[in-house]
Amino acid sequence: MDMVHSGQMEPDRRDVLSNLSAWVKDVFGVTPKEVSLYERALTHGSHGSDTYERLEFLGDRVLGLVVAQWIYGRFPNDAEGQLSQRFNTLVSGETCAEVGRTINLSSRMRLGKQALDDGAYDSDNVLGDVVEALIGAVYLEHGLEAAGSFIRTQWEPLLNVQRSAPRHPKSELQEWAAAHNRRIPLYEIVERSGPHHAPRFKVKVSLGSAGDATAEGKSKQDAETQAAAALLERLKK
Repeated sequence: MDMVHSGQMEPDRRDVLSNLSAWVKDVFGVTPKEVSLYERALTHGSHGSDTYERLEFLGDRVLGLVVAQWIYGRFPNDAEGQLSQRFNTLVSGETCAEVGRTINLSSRMRLGKQALDDGAYDSDNVLGDVVEALIGAVYLEHGLEAAGSFIRTQWEPLLNVQRSAPRHPKSELQEWAAAHNRRIPLYEIVERSGPHHAPRFKVKVSLGSAGDATAEGKSKQDAETQAAAALLERLKK
């Protein structure tokens, strides 16, 4: 616990907050009004009770709104389904984690010893959540314009590689099933492992006599996507 003496903050503590303030200004382009808000956004549950979870909840919604409005204007000829595919890719935990690595987030996160030992500093789930928490903090202090500026800057390279709306493996597998008069694909969780902050899921997808496939992922959705892709690859041979 940080100690305060005679109403003054210890020098080490001042240095920590000063360095954090400089990092936030450099990465997000804003000067923190309350540096402790960003410190909270970087704090994992293993480190203490004042964690990023509420800020992550808010930041997730801010990210969704900015991305939805952005791609709506950027791709005027896309149908709703195509926009949804773009959106789901851009706001996924994996994409948020990729942004987290770009801004060197691992070195700033506050993790407990067990989480560090478990590799949470490189977990897509944790990195993605912290990115969203920081977006939430920027939004609270500086509004939607500042949060949106960061999002568009960091997500622009990811958006530019989407020359055409990607076809999601689960949607493609369902289309294959319909085209071949099969029942809809069935997904089931075969196994769940790993610590709470970095779980692993093993999912099996079945398509009747056409076959099945099993895959792992860092979330249930990711494992289902990987399983669908694996089965599609087999069906196309």
